[in-house]
Amino acid sequence: MATFLARLFIKNYQDVKNPTVRAAYGELGGIVGIILNLLLTTAKFFVGSLTGSISISADAVNNLSDAGSSIITLAGFKLAKKPADKDHPYGHGRIEYITALIVSFLILLMGFELLKSSIEKIREPSPVTYSNVALIILLVSIAAKLWLAFFNRSLGKCIESTATKAVVADSLSDTAATSVALAALVISRFSNVPVDGWFGIVVALFIFWSGIGILKDTIALLLGKPPEKAFFDEIENMIMSYDGIVGVHDLIIHDYGPGRSFASAHAEVPANVDIMKSHDTVDLIERDIHQKYGMLISIHIDPVVVDDARINALKALCMQVLSEIDNRLTMHDFRVVDGPTHANLIFDVVAPPDFPLRDNELIERVSEKLSKIDERYFCVITVDHAFN
Repeated sequence: MATFLARLFIKNYQDVKNPTVRAAYGELGGIVGIILNLLLTTAKFFVGSLTGSISISADAVNNLSDAGSSIITLAGFKLAKKPADKDHPYGHGRIEYITALIVSFLILLMGFELLKSSIEKIREPSPVTYSNVALIILLVSIAAKLWLAFFNRSLGKCIESTATKAVVADSLSDTAATSVALAALVISRFSNVPVDGWFGIVVALFIFWSGIGILKDTIALLLGKPPEKAFFDEIENMIMSYDGIVGVHDLIIHDYGPGRSFASAHAEVPANVDIMKSHDTVDLIERDIHQKYGMLISIHIDPVVVDDARINALKALCMQVLSEIDNRLTMHDFRVVDGPTHANLIFDVVAPPDFPLRDNELIERVSEKLSKIDERYFCVITVDHAFN
């Protein structure tokens, strides 16, 4: 159904990397959500009044808040597609993350209100009146919400949208809430036990759990969550695949919203190759990455000596020392400056984010090991930290 509606209403629906097409997908999901939730709200308010069920009435309010969430999502996608301007040179893509954040707060608010009304129902229980009409409407509501969850899930997979994933979680929470209301309604037909309020508490806790999960994921993106390692490795491998590139380091990918990534990297090239040739290679890499991923990347050239047996042997020695400390350590920009009494080994060490040693401790450890091998080795080390 998602593909069918996308084909029907979205021009160039397959070009999901295009910010305009992404926005159209989000707007489609928002409009469908608004219409469906308003219909469910009207039906459940009627059923809640008919049966006197707090869980059904609360579920109606929940659907009304979902319609509000869909409106926020719709507005978020419209704003996110705005082009870059003087004050926002990287575009407005992160508005989509803010939209998901707002939706998560609405989910938590809905959970709090349901918890409060359920506790009041437990303190002052009132009978729930069974109705076949109510039963049918709740069953239809569950089916509709499951359909909406899978519909938005399909849209989210197409455009890799955090905001759409938040709507999916919201729809699944609604399905749980309606299922509990349905169970309370069915039990009321065979028993006078006041389970309505207790069931409402169960739903409220489930909604809290869902809202907190969305909140954590969205905050991680706003704070600067690293890209997936598979994507990071794919970019590195692509750079390394070109003739004349002998190493890649300091690859950093900045996320300014879905489909709006910018990157920078250092590419090591042989020092004995014409700089103009190396420059042409890097220009080609930058263009190809932009064409394939829609990502602008700036690559800095680092010339390194590759045809000196002594330097290569010293580099291998340093790499061996690093692996003895921690096999996750890597190095780059290796140079040797010889003097009459000692040789300066100059290089950068890349440590993983969770590396236990402080920078100065790591430098001391490496320097000590190399000086024990040959006291003429002086180390000039810069510690970098991985960004993936």
